[in-house]
Amino acid sequence: MKTMLLFVVAYLLGSIPSGVWIGQLFFKKDIRQFGSGNTGTTNTFRVLGKKAGITVLAMDILKGTLATCLPAIFDIQGINPLWFGVCAILGHTFPIFAKFKGGKAVATSAGMLLGFNPIFFLYSSLIFVICLYVTSMVSLTSMIAACLITLSTIVVPLVAPVILPEQNWLLTFIAAGVTAFIFFRHRENISRIKNGTESRVPFGLNKQ
Repeated sequence: MKTMLLFVVAYLLGSIPSGVWIGQLFFKKDIRQFGSGNTGTTNTFRVLGKKAGITVLAMDILKGTLATCLPAIFDIQGINPLWFGVCAILGHTFPIFAKFKGGKAVATSAGMLLGFNPIFFLYSSLIFVICLYVTSMVSLTSMIAACLITLSTIVVPLVAPVILPEQNWLLTFIAAGVTAFIFFRHRENISRIKNGTESRVPFGLNKQ
C-alpha cells in the first residue's frame, strides 16, 4: 500500500505544470497560448524570458529527482527507484493538473538520472550541452542526446565504470523508451528541421 501511494505521489510530482503555473502567477500569461504551445522549458524561455525559463527547468528537473529519491526517503526496499522516476515522467507529459497536456519529457528525465546517479547525470548533461553547441536547436539536441545517452547506458559501464559502475538493463530499457517518446513528441519539430524552419537558440555554432 505504501509503495502504491508513493507511485501516485511520484506521478503527482511530475504533474506539476511548472511553466503554466509560473506564467500564470508571475506574468499573467498561459504559455499554452503562445509560441509552440508547449508547457516545457524551451517555450517558457521564448515566451517568458530567461529567468522564468531557468526556474521552470530547475523545477522540472527537481520533479524527476525527488520522485526517484522517494524510495530512499521512505525506506522502500526491493523496487528499483527508476520506476518512480518513470511515474514522474508520465506525470510531466500527461499532467492531471493541466488537462493531461504537458511537456516533452526531457527535463524530468534528466531529473530522474540525477536522482539515480548524479555522475551519470553530469555526463549526460555534458552530452546535451555539446550537442546543443553543435546544432543550436533544442529539439534536435534532445533527440540526438537521448540516443547517445541510451547507447551510453550500454557502453559506459564497460569503458568508464567510474561514471556508471554496472550494467543496468532497466536503465537501458527506460532510456530507450524515453528516447522513442521524445522522438514521438517532436514530430512537428522533425518536419520543421527537414524544412529548415526550426527555431534556433542564441548559442553554439549555428545560433540564430
